Amino acid sequence: MIHNLILPVQNSNSSQSTRREQEKLRAKKRKVDSLTTIIHATAGFGLIAILTLLALFINPELASKFQSLSPFSSAQTTDSTINPSPDLSMLMATPELISKNAEQETVAETSTTSNSQKFIGDQRQQALVTNWLSKRYRVANDAIDMLVSASYLTAKDTKLDPLLILSVIAIESRFNPFSESPVGAQGLMQVMSRVHKDRFNELGGIKAALNPVANIKVGAMILRDCIKAAGSIEGGLKRYVGATDNESDGGYGNLVLAEYRRLKEVAAGKPVSVFSTTSKTTTPNRAVETPTEKMGDEVSVQKHATEAESVAGL
Repeated sequence: MIHNLILPVQNSNSSQSTRREQEKLRAKKRKVDSLTTIIHATAGFGLIAILTLLALFINPELASKFQSLSPFSSAQTTDSTINPSPDLSMLMATPELISKNAEQETVAETSTTSNSQKFIGDQRQQALVTNWLSKRYRVANDAIDMLVSASYLTAKDTKLDPLLILSVIAIESRFNPFSESPVGAQGLMQVMSRVHKDRFNELGGIKAALNPVANIKVGAMILRDCIKAAGSIEGGLKRYVGATDNESDGGYGNLVLAEYRRLKEVAAGKPVSVFSTTSKTTTPNRAVETPTEKMGDEVSVQKHATEAESVAGL
């Protein structure tokens, strides 16, 4: 009889302990399931992020669309159109030029609204070009902004497309104002300062060849004269690099024109990859000196290069 009373109590205790163990197992399983879900979700988000970055890298147009959805994109564009770039034309100005520039600014204040709108449009274009060049050539945005502004100012004086000037700078020096070739070509546009020393006289002499503004001004004038003499941009570029008498310019013209096309698309607001590559050209050596400018033991020129310079009227 006592045995019959003890047996139900034991059964009850064992069933309770079994239930507790089952509850513990269920709790552990829920924790494991939760952790598994979190891990899977994190891995999924990470995979999506990687695929998104890969897609943006491969397709720049898609990146531009995402950027246009940002609430800050329009604000940045507005700021760039409102704040004009610094006037670098006065970097080397004398007191007379400063006085003259002040008079021109007074006249400019009376310009019409249409001209103001056109200027604002140029500023927006400059902002697009500046941002792209800064990323492509890994140069500080402020530094590129100064060079772009100088190119646009010079383009107005020389009647050249500023994007063509920037394309020549990109291929010649990759926006390094202190670049110098073994034959003496110097600065952003690799100008032969000794050959074209007369052009530098008004800008402070040959030493101004490494001044970015002076170099762009002289280089643009030479480029303008080359294009005018050749009758085309392609022929002008061939003259500019000193390959007039050669059958080929070593691919120099194609590189400049390819960069020119890219900059046109950038200026138009189209997405252009900054990672497009350019092959190295094999360009002929520029003339070091014209025959009448040789002095003492200075480096002599190659005959065909000298003739190329004389034909171009340089």
